[in-house]
Amino acid sequence: MSTTQTTAPSTSAIVTGAGTGAGVRGEGKEPRRPFGKYFRETGWRHLVGVVATVFALFPLLYVISASLNPGGTLLTANSLFSSFDFGSYVELFQNPSQPYGAWFMNTLVIGLITSALTVLLGALAAYSFSRMRFKGRRFTLTALLVVQMFPQMLAMVAIFLLMVTISDIFPAIGLNTQIGLIMVYLGGALGANTYLMYGFFNTVPASIDEAAKIDGAGHARIFFTIILRLVAPILAVVGLLSFIGTCSEFVLASVILIDPDKQTLAVGLYRFVSDEFSKNWSVFAAGAVLAAILPVALFLALQKYIVGGLTAGSVK
Repeated sequence: MSTTQTTAPSTSAIVTGAGTGAGVRGEGKEPRRPFGKYFRETGWRHLVGVVATVFALFPLLYVISASLNPGGTLLTANSLFSSFDFGSYVELFQNPSQPYGAWFMNTLVIGLITSALTVLLGALAAYSFSRMRFKGRRFTLTALLVVQMFPQMLAMVAIFLLMVTISDIFPAIGLNTQIGLIMVYLGGALGANTYLMYGFFNTVPASIDEAAKIDGAGHARIFFTIILRLVAPILAVVGLLSFIGTCSEFVLASVILIDPDKQTLAVGLYRFVSDEFSKNWSVFAAGAVLAAILPVALFLALQKYIVGGLTAGSVK
């Protein structure tokens, strides 16, 4: 009768096996790159990113610091956040001759209405150029793009005289009216926006329109119920750019709007630093900080559409 003998593994075998496992595990790790090679391949990009971030954030930090400094001058704000005083923010809403609250609401209303109508008019024009074929189509597209090379500011005198004449006939849409300013802004709604939307509309397959026409849908129904949903990214981009441009526009708003309670933020804030003997940069900076909240919020809310909306129109 044979007996089975069990022998325990030797210590040397255990050490050898452990060393082999460690060696196998160690083989999966990449060797550490030298600093010079890392900097040439990747590190310089990180350095450029840090420099660009600091370059972009410094003006913002400087304005916020100036708004919290009660000195009233920019020279006293050289040392960042040396003092914290919210008196400038309180003073914004206490001066009846400088109604910051009214300026903010005027800018909000004018910006939202202008951006919404700009998106609507641009989308209608882009859909027409993309889906319909008519005589003079290419010439009109080129003309719209060329006209946008000349800003509205060049026609400032002509616009002012036109608004004065309109005031004698239709005072509700003439000089010193917000509706008149919106109409002036809408005069430049086409052009680059239409061309940008046109490229995006071309990425939507025409077979969708043909299928809807077979079911009896017309151009209006196809546009409002189908196409607008498919081109939402470019609509968000154009609306955001139009809103920011309207909020920051100064020349036309200062010419058309005369009464202080009808002016926009861009025109109203200038009054804080335009007087020779009563400049208050701290209040001006506080107003600029509050005015930037809404555009930044809209940008963060729509940022997922921005890259897609700007690049999708260039792939076809």
